[in-house]
Amino acid sequence: MNQINRRHFFLGAAATAALQSSLHAQSAADKVRTGFIGVGNRGSSLLRNTLKEPNVAVTAICDLKPDRLDKAASTASRDNPKTFTDYRKLLADKDIDAVYIASPCDLHVEMAIAAVQAGKHVYCEKPVGITPESIGRLLKVVRGTKTVFQVGQQLRSYPHIRAAVERVQGGEFGKVFMVKARRHSSNDLNHEGSSAEWFFDASRSGDVLVEMSVHNLDLCNWAVDSRPEWAAGVGGTLLWVNDPPGRTNMDGYSLNYEYTNGVKMTYSQVFFHPRTLPAGGQFIHLYTDKGAVDLMAGTFHSREQGVEPIEFAKAPEERPERDAHIQAFYESIRTGKKPACDIKTGATAALTAILGREAIYRKRTMHWQELRVAV
Repeated sequence: MNQINRRHFFLGAAATAALQSSLHAQSAADKVRTGFIGVGNRGSSLLRNTLKEPNVAVTAICDLKPDRLDKAASTASRDNPKTFTDYRKLLADKDIDAVYIASPCDLHVEMAIAAVQAGKHVYCEKPVGITPESIGRLLKVVRGTKTVFQVGQQLRSYPHIRAAVERVQGGEFGKVFMVKARRHSSNDLNHEGSSAEWFFDASRSGDVLVEMSVHNLDLCNWAVDSRPEWAAGVGGTLLWVNDPPGRTNMDGYSLNYEYTNGVKMTYSQVFFHPRTLPAGGQFIHLYTDKGAVDLMAGTFHSREQGVEPIEFAKAPEERPERDAHIQAFYESIRTGKKPACDIKTGATAALTAILGREAIYRKRTMHWQELRVAV
């Protein structure tokens, strides 16, 4: 696993290693020995789906909470994983080829850098980081290695969304000039849930924009094939004031973005949209010179009167047995194929969310160059 092949060229009497090449791709028959750092809600879901992957062994699990650690070890008992409470000890294990990082958001960069430097392939949950400075550090480290680094923005691997984006970018439905996107929930995140201790602390989660909306904003970036130039918006803790006690993250906000290619976008997220009120849930509408595309529904609506909507990328009625994003991660490890969401894509998505967050916090238009990160 992760063997390094060396060919030595001898110059004169001295033996000098002139060429070294790291072969990270593994054959389909090799078991990819995998560790998990963080097995809360998201980490546990990743664990269960990873156990469905052929030729993958879950050989190590790390979490600070004994109950989570025991439950995860039991789930993966087939592979008899080692257990750790210190992620650095897990990363020091040379028998581990790949790791998942599903810890609270403020720990992603620290753990991801350590994992890459330990020579592990990395599946890092979104967001890759919650500050521009930390994302910049991570970018430099990842770009200096040949290990696989995939960000857990799994919507990138949904076949119907991929098909929809490809057709939009191909110009089939006209030129996109405006986007309307929304993520509206009827209630706040569980105040007693296992993520409550860090989610409601904006210094740990990056605020709701960075922890949650990064998914939706990434799809918008992907669909318009660009990244924002500036952002402006309003928001705050509007309904759930100091609930739970000590809360510092927002529960509602609205943003405007302008992309480098001129596309305009409005985006909003709230935690107080009544279930009976229309236009709840999540959607991304792309307005074009021919009509509009409902990206997540995979439908095109013509501006011409009397033309029925066209369904062109239907979502599957049943959830697939295997997780496509996880499959993509292991395919990259085995073949060297580019990850479904690489570090550049993940960093751009996180910075898009941070740009909006800072515009709200600072109560002014925030420009991309102010982030000072070369993506």
